[in-house]
Amino acid sequence: MQRGEVIVRFERVSFDFGVKKPILHEVDFSVRRGTKITFMGQNGAGKSTIFGLMTGTYHPEDGKIIMAHGLSVATARQVIPREDMTLTVREFFEKAFTKKVYNIDPKIDAVLEVVNLAAPHDRTIGTFSGGQQARLLLAQALIQDPDLLLLDEPTNNLDKEGIAHLTKFLVEYKKTLIVISHDAEFLNAFTQGVLYLDVHTHKVEQYVGNYFDVVAEISARIEKENRKNALLAKEIQENKDKANFFANKGGQMRMVAKRMREKAAELEEEKVDVRKEDKAIRSFRIPFQDGLVGEILNITSLAVVQKHKAVQRKVKVSLRKGDHLLLAGPNGIGKTTLLQSLAEGTAKGATLSDGVRIGYYRQDFSNLDFNKTVYQELAAVVYRPIEEDVRKVASGFLLSGEIFHSKIGTLSEGQKGLVAFARLVLLKPGLLILDEPTNHINFRHLPVIAEALSNFEGPMILVSHVPDFVEKIRIDEVLDLGK
Repeated sequence: MQRGEVIVRFERVSFDFGVKKPILHEVDFSVRRGTKITFMGQNGAGKSTIFGLMTGTYHPEDGKIIMAHGLSVATARQVIPREDMTLTVREFFEKAFTKKVYNIDPKIDAVLEVVNLAAPHDRTIGTFSGGQQARLLLAQALIQDPDLLLLDEPTNNLDKEGIAHLTKFLVEYKKTLIVISHDAEFLNAFTQGVLYLDVHTHKVEQYVGNYFDVVAEISARIEKENRKNALLAKEIQENKDKANFFANKGGQMRMVAKRMREKAAELEEEKVDVRKEDKAIRSFRIPFQDGLVGEILNITSLAVVQKHKAVQRKVKVSLRKGDHLLLAGPNGIGKTTLLQSLAEGTAKGATLSDGVRIGYYRQDFSNLDFNKTVYQELAAVVYRPIEEDVRKVASGFLLSGEIFHSKIGTLSEGQKGLVAFARLVLLKPGLLILDEPTNHINFRHLPVIAEALSNFEGPMILVSHVPDFVEKIRIDEVLDLGK
């Protein structure tokens, strides 16, 4: 097959994810061999679902998906499935193939070198850090040597070194690539075109150019649409005013009034349905637990991972009201393990004041009950919940309508993140623990979230590998586990 030919074509494809949850409506787009494409769209729009349609996990209800003959496709997913956490590294890679692959160990070593990860083949997947798991997900896709590589939020949990390594790899990558990500700088390094999924029209628009150019083009188009609508709205109102004026005159003037109303109706039809997904979540505040004074958390020692072994290290950390601590260090050094042990009250060398409610944002959302609805999960942290109050908080995080009574497990990863933030608002914590809170979150929401965290009046421990996000937050102290 020659370079540049169309290898994937969607022709009037429609797909619904259950009742009242349309994803695609008569969508047309194509992907050419050797191109590197970014997939854009709001959290929950259905970007990951389109990946599932390309791999055959889902099937269209209408229309056709035409794949080039013999085309192989592999996806590096956002997260490792829970059922895979007990697998060894070797078993995890074997699972990528439908048939048994003999002498797989050298192939595993080769792809692990590509993603810059040292991983014993008999080590259990669940023992790796979030950043290391992100590397394993990419390696599992690469070992299949696919014609089309699909990457779903590949920079989540990666440290600065990991993102730089992945960026270099993708710039040099020779095959076809489609990436879902909210990391603008990362995307702009290799993007040659953009597929834009509109969450309201359920259509996909196709653009050519690097990421920044396309974003600027979309922004200019939205501005133009808004200007056109404003002019039409003015003309519509003028026609309605004239129609009312002539209608009161009676006689022949009523016919004039009728024509004015018809003209107003015609102009209404010309108005453009401007993209609504450009709005961010509403500004919010995470209330601090009442009655807490003095030292809330004291840490005298903690465990860091060196050469795959946990080593106890002495530190001096004392957090009081308003103290914000950034926990830094490379992937695999033990940041997530420390945060989890603090949240569960099992961290050696850490003392927490009595009665402190901990608001814990887990990077894998495993502290959310996937079988509960959004309402049930949010109401669970409130003493005597009132549905109207819970609904009001949820709507500020774009969790209204059908989503409010949907099960957590049916939501996109980005929507699960918004549930986690809404939960923190309702919990009113005495200590905030946040592990990579930008993962999966639409970039439009990040300034709002940064402001809320910066203004939190209680103590906070933050882990984030996104410098632009961290720079927007008030940080009082940095503890680097790598030093």
